Amino acid sequence: MPRWNPDGEVLMLLQIHEPGETPEPHALERSQAIGIDLGTTNSVVAMVSGDHPEVLRDGSGDGLVPSVVAYVYDEPIVGRAAQAELAQHPDLVISSVKRLMGRGAADVKTLAGALPYQIAPDPDGKAGGMVRLKVGDRVLSPVEISADILKALKQRAEISLGHKVEKAVITVPAYFDDAARTATKDAARVAGLEVLRLVNEPTAAALAYGLDSAAEGIYAVYDLGGGTFDISLLKLQKGVFQVLATGGDAQLGGDDFDHALASWAMRRTGITGLTSGEAKILLQAARAAKERLTTAPGAELKAKVAGHDVRQSIDRGTFEVLIEPLIGRTLRACRQVLEDAKLTPADVKGVVLVGGSTRVPLVRAFVADFFKQEPLADIDPDEVVAVGAALQAKALTQGSETLLLDVIPLSLGIETMGGIVEKVIERNTPIPVTKAQDFTTYQDGQTGMLIHIVQGERETVDACRSLGRFELKGIPGMVAGAARIRVTFAVDADGLLTVSAEERMTGVKAEIAVKPSYGLSDEQMADMLRDSLTYAREDMEKRLLLESRVEAERVLLALKAALAADGALLSSAEHAEIDRVAQKLKGLVAGDDRARIHAGMEELDRATHDFAQKRMDRAIQAALKGQRLDEVEAGMAPDNPN
Repeated sequence: MPRWNPDGEVLMLLQIHEPGETPEPHALERSQAIGIDLGTTNSVVAMVSGDHPEVLRDGSGDGLVPSVVAYVYDEPIVGRAAQAELAQHPDLVISSVKRLMGRGAADVKTLAGALPYQIAPDPDGKAGGMVRLKVGDRVLSPVEISADILKALKQRAEISLGHKVEKAVITVPAYFDDAARTATKDAARVAGLEVLRLVNEPTAAALAYGLDSAAEGIYAVYDLGGGTFDISLLKLQKGVFQVLATGGDAQLGGDDFDHALASWAMRRTGITGLTSGEAKILLQAARAAKERLTTAPGAELKAKVAGHDVRQSIDRGTFEVLIEPLIGRTLRACRQVLEDAKLTPADVKGVVLVGGSTRVPLVRAFVADFFKQEPLADIDPDEVVAVGAALQAKALTQGSETLLLDVIPLSLGIETMGGIVEKVIERNTPIPVTKAQDFTTYQDGQTGMLIHIVQGERETVDACRSLGRFELKGIPGMVAGAARIRVTFAVDADGLLTVSAEERMTGVKAEIAVKPSYGLSDEQMADMLRDSLTYAREDMEKRLLLESRVEAERVLLALKAALAADGALLSSAEHAEIDRVAQKLKGLVAGDDRARIHAGMEELDRATHDFAQKRMDRAIQAALKGQRLDEVEAGMAPDNPN
């Protein structure tokens, strides 16, 4: 179990046997768990038999289950059989639903025209609810559709093992936010699976290699799939897997290779203005040619579109010229992640390849040149993530000396006065983790505080993503700054967040489990990271300006309270002069010149100096009222022990 110090820092992380004690030998069958890679295009299920992990395959030896569901009959059809229904029932077949996990209807409005989904209206008429899809006469959520895929994977495992399976480790993209992770766990629950742990996909891939070879050192996981690219750096030491940094490009993948090849064919043949259906046909032909070029020096792209028979021969060299700029983008992301971790390519002991697009020879050549070593490719890149999940599933049910430390992908914090973000947990912090920070009240007599939780790297709330809000009530009415409110962020091993707040004097508490109804897309998360670098200087200048405004407003509030209490100490001329300078400062606060705001505060400080002195004199006189001089002198004299 974990131990915590008084400041909320993790001292010792979870033992790998959790959740639950190591089972007795006779209970191993009952506790046996599987590993699942729930993918956008394909899904894979694996398990560990003895000490050897294996992918569970169908009768023809195929380990991949296409993440496609057809709702043609009473019972859903999953996988290749669902793909076969596409030609006859395109409106009843759903694919790539992972892109919608944890997202709301408002999130997909801009995508609906590009995605093969019909968005159903919200039955409750509430904005921000979970997106729902109209599939024939059914209305289904991404959670329900993902659950059908998980049921098919569970069934494959039960057929292979000959007994029921109720527990699983499921992998998720490193950039999946809290909402998407929660949606994944919900889908598993609907499918009848208890999720022992959600593991980031790059971490699972490294786990597959690390446990097999007892590797130690720093490893890079280069994950190039069909639609996204992720790069992660992990430190492997004495059975501990710690993620040091993650990054990538959520708008880059093997699909872009297909588009580049299809565009080349269109230019060569002079074809323009394809319909969406014709474009799909051409892209399918381009993908087939790309796959042939993986092993052959040349290939032919063949398709019938727009009344033309397209037949274009292409050699591997020409194809590589087309895709070289795309691969270059992945290397820029690799360079950025190394900079985040303060490492160089020479510090990396090994590179693990994940994703079908890493089969492209030029990708492997570029990766080898960048890291100055041949990448590891012993395990099928389409299956390595599921293998790692299966190893983690065994560790959590049967015990292991391995400890897995993942990280949060984006910083977590709260909104403070002026719309400024105060980060409580920085991105790339290992999880599970608990951190606490003290805050205070802004106004005299304040008895409540609204806690607004945000996620992102920017300095202001409007540039970050809102996760949730809750209110701490019952704060004792004190002068501004006297109350001490401790806000604690706790992120569990699945990356799910709980936030609590406590007023330290009274013990008044409030708490929220952050479960937003929709989440960020991979693209939005990648954009947030890029924007934090692009606008770093601009953000900091904006933050400093907002802090100056907040400080000036605090000074003006304090002055207002002082004038209300002791304004009689001033002559009319003195009062007018202070009012004039205060009004001038109010005008400066509305502007964007931080230096002038500071100058205005200094001018107000000078204008109120005599007023402050008069208030102090009055306070001293009130404190001494009724005391004799010898009593005052006695109170000021040092104690005499004799």
